[in-house]
Amino acid sequence: MTDATMTDDPMGRERTAPARRPRPVVKRVTLDGQLLSYWEREALRLDQLAAKASWGWIARGYARKAARARAQAERSRAREAERAPRVPDDAPS
Repeated sequence: MTDATMTDDPMGRERTAPARRPRPVVKRVTLDGQLLSYWEREALRLDQLAAKASWGWIARGYARKAARARAQAERSRAREAERAPRVPDDAPS
């Protein structure tokens, strides 16, 4: 092909560029959003390990780790809420 109009084709047909579709609006996932999801999954995993633990001291250790993971998730949730666009009180709905 020699030009940008894509008119040359080995079969002799004229080709045109495909129509472009508008890009869908995708909400950008922030690091805090990713961390929130991670810490919630980690707390759930640790809770499951604590439930399956055969020794009490191991279960308590998993429970403490799950509590720390929930605290981390809450911090990420708070940061994510701060980042969210604020709607003024007098804005029309």
